[in-house]
Amino acid sequence: MYNYETVFILTPVLSEDQAKEAVGKFRKLLKDQNANIVHEESWGLKKLAYQIQKKSTGHYHLIQFSTENNQTIHDLELAFKRDERILRFMSVALDKHAVAYSEKRRNKAKAKKETAA
Repeated sequence: MYNYETVFILTPVLSEDQAKEAVGKFRKLLKDQNANIVHEESWGLKKLAYQIQKKSTGHYHLIQFSTENNQTIHDLELAFKRDERILRFMSVALDKHAVAYSEKRRNKAKAKKETAA
């Protein structure tokens, strides 16, 4: 089982619906490859550290997934490269410690949200 985390930045000229459609395309690609999406976060529109393609902001999105097939990450990154709506992306293979840390962070955020409500 391979565990990955990928963060990608969508161009800021997209509407909210267009951004959701773009994210849905990559989510569908993962599901078609029989990947299990463990966690997903939309960080929204954020300022970039430096301009990319003359743009200073972008829609950030994170997806954590696990897969049996090592080819899945190559197919996903190829789709990122071919899509003109993607400014940047980064995929990282997670080891067992990173997976445990990520789960702990999600549980802590969930507990914090429940106590606030």
